[in-house]
Amino acid sequence: MSVAELRIHFLGRERPLTAECEAALAADLRAGAQAVYQAVLKRRRENRSEGQRLRHLLEWESRLWAAGVTRIAGVDEVGVAPLAGPVLAAAVILPRDFRPRGIDDSKQLDAAARERLAAEIKASAVAWAVGASSVEEVDRINIYRASLLAMRRAVEGLAVAPEHLLIDARKLPELKVPQDGIVHGDALSLTIAAASIVAKTTRDALMTELDAVHPGYGFARHKGYPTAEHFRALRQLGACPLHRRSFAPVRQALGLEPVQEELFAPPKDAAGEG
Repeated sequence: MSVAELRIHFLGRERPLTAECEAALAADLRAGAQAVYQAVLKRRRENRSEGQRLRHLLEWESRLWAAGVTRIAGVDEVGVAPLAGPVLAAAVILPRDFRPRGIDDSKQLDAAARERLAAEIKASAVAWAVGASSVEEVDRINIYRASLLAMRRAVEGLAVAPEHLLIDARKLPELKVPQDGIVHGDALSLTIAAASIVAKTTRDALMTELDAVHPGYGFARHKGYPTAEHFRALRQLGACPLHRRSFAPVRQALGLEPVQEELFAPPKDAAGEG
């Protein structure tokens, strides 16, 4: 083969090297052929590294599979810290052979990677659903309880009933489903990572839409999080209906007294839930 054909065959089409081809390519003294050979070896090392990373991400799932559990739902929420907008959660049940390249905690991915993976997850999932808690619910029951409510709604929205839940740092005692609350679960479980990606992309898209409804605050850029731009807008424009009146910076913008700190804390019976 010419060097151009080697590039197309082994790099462009990502075809594996047979032992015979590898020996021939290794012995080919052409600089271009050696460059192709080194690129193939690099890809092999990267694939092995990615395979090891994915196996680590599936340790919790693997234990459940070994016990005969197949319908495992990963659950995660997004939007606890923002000053504005709802809390969103996602629940995702994945097929056992799903291995999307590059999947990780949504916070570790750029927007393009999250969108690509969200599309793969939704297309391949056994079932997926999102749940939300409104701004009014956040202010009425507090952000901790509102996040639990959003996660519960996501699980209840699944078209397929889960046999087990893997939840990022929480448990949902109102759901009578076996479950594990995993601290930093979005970085330790592939299924939770998938849920975090679906939740993040869904909320980001919603906040971008709401930016047109409430212009001037920059919601499409900061998604309601407490950034310098957001603080400036609050000082200049005051609060809009999307803002959480129980959050201190919003109350300050409205000239209201601070909310007592205990209203933001989890209930005492939630100890040990992460």
